Amino acid sequence: MPAYKTKTKLLTGTNYREISRKAFGLYQQIKRKSKRRPYVRSAYFRKEKVFLGLFWNHLYEKNYWDQMRRMKFFGCAIELIQHSRFEPTSKENPNKVGEILHRFAGITADNEIFFVQIKEDKRNNQKYLISVFPVEKR
Repeated sequence: MPAYKTKTKLLTGTNYREISRKAFGLYQQIKRKSKRRPYVRSAYFRKEKVFLGLFWNHLYEKNYWDQMRRMKFFGCAIELIQHSRFEPTSKENPNKVGEILHRFAGITADNEIFFVQIKEDKRNNQKYLISVFPVEKR
C-alpha cells in the first residue's frame, strides 16, 4: 500500500497536557472555519467533507497513554486527509452493513508510519475521521 509522506512533524510535548493542548488547538482552528460541524476537505474523495467530531469521541474511550500516542499524529492526519490521493484499503464494516472503512497509510516528516481510518456511511455518503494510530513497534 502506498503511503503519503507528510511535511508535518509529530506534535511534541513531555506530558498529556502539552500534547492535548496542541492537538485540540489545531482542532479549534478548523472548528472556527465552519458554523456547524468541523470538517476538512479530502483530495482522495474529490474534495468531499470529512467530519472530525467522531475522532474525539473515539479518542476519549481509549486509555491515557493511548490517547497521548494518537494525539501526536493529529496534525499529520489532517494533512494526509487534505492532500493524499493514494488509494486506501477499503472494506465493509463487519459490525455495521451500511458502512465502509477506509484506511490510509502515511509517513511523518520524522519517518514514522501511521494510519488514518475514515468511516463512510453508505446511506448519506458522509465521511467521518474515526482514528489515527501509529504502527506498532516491535
